[in-house]
This record gives sequence, structure tokens and C-alpha cells, in this order.
Amino acid sequence: MNNQSVRQHLDAFTRGRIIGKLEEGRSVTSVAAEFGIAHSIISRLWRQFQTTGTAIRGFSSGRPRGTTPADDRYIVLHSRRNRRQTAGEIARHTTQATGRPISRFTVARRLHGGGLFARRPVRCVPL
Repeated sequence: MNNQSVRQHLDAFTRGRIIGKLEEGRSVTSVAAEFGIAHSIISRLWRQFQTTGTAIRGFSSGRPRGTTPADDRYIVLHSRRNRRQTAGEIARHTTQATGRPISRFTVARRLHGGGLFARRPVRCVPL
């Protein structure tokens, strides 16, 4: 497989260097030649910087997240404070607190990401 067919995104540092050189007044062609990148990529990056004011890539593909990072921290904190609560109870409490519906499966995933594991209600008589 030849090297030209592999698509790789430019890292943030390289993007910043390219924008800096273009802001100095260098031409798109000379910057493209210096970095060994196609002219179209440099001009697209420059146009994006001029319209948005930033050269950072946006992450927009995929399904939107159900919880924010603050919600995730809240779920983990709440479960640490109330060790005996089930994932379903934490989900109901978080839904009331944030106003957005969150499933118990989402809570279980967020707890797992925080190093905790979802509580399951035990349906047997304790010995």
C-alpha cells in the first residue's frame, strides 16, 4: 500500500505552524511545498481559520452523547456517596437533577468508566 493513499489528520501543532506561516504573508503554494502537503489541504485549512477563527478540528460524527462530562462526574460522585444505590436509582436521581432522561445502562457505563461498577439489587434473602 503506497503512502499517498493513507489519510492522516494533521496534528494541532502542525496546523498551528501552517497558520502562522500563512499569517506571515507566505503563499499557500510555498507553505504546501515546505510541509510536503497538498495545496488543497493548506488552502482549506486557511479558509477554515479565516471563517471560524480557529484551526482546531471539530468532532461531530456519531450519535450525540446523552450526558455531559459534568453529568458523568456527578454520577460517579453520587454513587460514591451512596454506595448501596442501584444503577436505576442513580439514573432516576440524575434525571431529576439534570432534567434530561438518562438510562440505567448509561449510568452503568459511566460508573465503569470511573472505575466503579453498577450496583445490582440483590433479589435474595441475606444470610
